Amino acid sequence: MAETLSIVIPAYNEEQRLPPSLDRIFTYAPRCPIPIQEILVVDDGSRDGTAGMIEAGVRSGKYPGLLRVIRNPGNRGKGYAVRNGMAHATGSWVLSTDADLSSPIEEVAKLVEAARKHHAVVAIGSRALDRSLVKTHQPFWREYAGRAFNLAMRNITGLPFLDTQCGFKLFHGDAARQIFPRQVEDGFSFDVEDLVIAQTLGFPMVEVPVEWSDVQGTKVSLLQGVKSFTDLARIRGRALAGRYN
Repeated sequence: MAETLSIVIPAYNEEQRLPPSLDRIFTYAPRCPIPIQEILVVDDGSRDGTAGMIEAGVRSGKYPGLLRVIRNPGNRGKGYAVRNGMAHATGSWVLSTDADLSSPIEEVAKLVEAARKHHAVVAIGSRALDRSLVKTHQPFWREYAGRAFNLAMRNITGLPFLDTQCGFKLFHGDAARQIFPRQVEDGFSFDVEDLVIAQTLGFPMVEVPVEWSDVQGTKVSLLQGVKSFTDLARIRGRALAGRYN
């Protein structure tokens, strides 16, 4: 059976940033190493016209064939949005990417190549393996907070990865259908939880250096960043209790 790719894009108030990202994905589609079967934009209870803008584009023919909107029941969080998108994805591979394409869509070719080379079913984009690929840095306090979070994450969960929070990840569809129904976290710690679940289930994973640029308009508040540290303990507790088996 031929391979196909689903793209899941969580979106909250992305009426301005999403259209150029969709244009870039459609432009790249003929060159994608795996044919794109569908693009799923998961509207997380946006207060602007995110969903309406996309639906109007579909009706007008601007976004032909591939694109559809999934609406969350209110603003539930990025983790919920990605999980909901994965539940609707039908491709043999599924890419989760941020609405601003902070990692360019063209970088999916690196994830596909690494997954095939290492026989992995999860390939995660990383800003830490080759920092020369970071074209626009975050404010220094956010960058160093991210490094501190990663250090704590590795010590608490045992995951070996240097960057779990880059929002550019590729999952084989069969693996995604086992990982995401077990996910509990709805907030920004869901990335770590999904990788802990994959590790628990024995899925081979690979971390891949990708190009990345900070784009203004981040949805992560300082309070959410602090909460992410406490989330790690809960994730570790669930793993020890066998909740992910």
